[in-house]
Amino acid sequence: MPWARTDWMSERVKFVAAYLEYEGSHFSDLCRDFGVSRKTGYKWVRRYEADGVAALEDHSRAPHVHPNAIPEHMVQAVVAIRRQHPRWGPRKLRVVLGRRRPRSVLPAASTIGDILKRHDLVRPRRRNRRSSPYGERLRQYDAPNAVWCADFKGCFRMGGSRGSDIQDRRGLGDRCHPLTISDGYSRFLLRCHALRRPLSRWARRVFESAFCEYGLPRAIRTDNGPPFSTLAPGGLSRLSVWWIRLGIRPERIMPGRPEQNGRHERMHGTLKAETAKPPRSSIRSQQRAFDRFRVEYNDERPHEALGQEVPASLYRPSLRRYPSRLPEPEYPEHFETRVAYPNGVISFGTTQWYVSGCLAGERMGLEPCEDGYWRVHFAWIPIGLLDLRQAEERRRRQFGRLIPIVDPASRRRRRRRYGS
Repeated sequence: MPWARTDWMSERVKFVAAYLEYEGSHFSDLCRDFGVSRKTGYKWVRRYEADGVAALEDHSRAPHVHPNAIPEHMVQAVVAIRRQHPRWGPRKLRVVLGRRRPRSVLPAASTIGDILKRHDLVRPRRRNRRSSPYGERLRQYDAPNAVWCADFKGCFRMGGSRGSDIQDRRGLGDRCHPLTISDGYSRFLLRCHALRRPLSRWARRVFESAFCEYGLPRAIRTDNGPPFSTLAPGGLSRLSVWWIRLGIRPERIMPGRPEQNGRHERMHGTLKAETAKPPRSSIRSQQRAFDRFRVEYNDERPHEALGQEVPASLYRPSLRRYPSRLPEPEYPEHFETRVAYPNGVISFGTTQWYVSGCLAGERMGLEPCEDGYWRVHFAWIPIGLLDLRQAEERRRRQFGRLIPIVDPASRRRRRRRYGS
């Protein structure tokens, strides 16, 4: 025989029914039978006699009156001013409200912002998703090819006047995305190439030509934007995965800290003044301007930080040559290895785990840890954890999910070095 099911509403109805049926019985005995106090019993009886069975539902415990609540006339005044000036923020609205009501107690700017949200007068901001922070120390510029700096100098439109439909039809309104690569030690400008779009496959061609001419650096420092970094674990992208397989460490500056790549950003200021004011009429003519600037910057222009020497006098090509065949990452013997499927999934244990689409076809190493965890590595970079203890639960889903690795110690080290 199954157990009888009950809930709090059914018990309250039974209590009131028993009270009405045995009205002559002792009320204390009735409350004792249902396991409630006399005060609670009288409360449910009074509610039933006043409003019927519906009154036995739970009531809200929110106070009816808030002593610090903004008066309704003040709320309507804020809403009226906002409708007159839809682009004014809470601080400006507070100033105007003080002019119109000089003797009133004005709400705080944060309270006015809450009023605007309640009345749907504020458009919610789009949340910017950021790649996982880079937790390692940045390398020093202690020798040529120790660190290369790379970045896209903001895009601009080709052809004198911007945005003209006639220019767009003639091909003169194309956008230019200059990709620049420099050596951090000598300031030698390795590449300055005009791209129509900042795509990974086009950027790879520029880097490949630089590797073939100058060899491989130890590290490449970039910002956190595409195609250098993505939202994948470890901030990896297809471009950085290629660098890692070549033995190059991809470094990323902290978000909002361009001074960590300051010498490259300073070069961008000179580049813009010399080649993009005004912009050329086409991509080809703009590239010719970049080529002339590169020769002048490397071989003719004295650099104060180099003791008025030119960058070409200090730069030497790398002894690490660009390989004809891309090497595979190597792992210790106690690691398990798995190759990701074309959809970025690896099979391990009884579960399929989604890692990242940019690691499709790549070999990863799995290091056993304590408590049933496995740390996933790509080459020397840890990118996440697998929790086999929850494999049965995750097997019901389509794929298991990687647990991001957070290294508080490395973040503290970077704060001490670069500031908050």
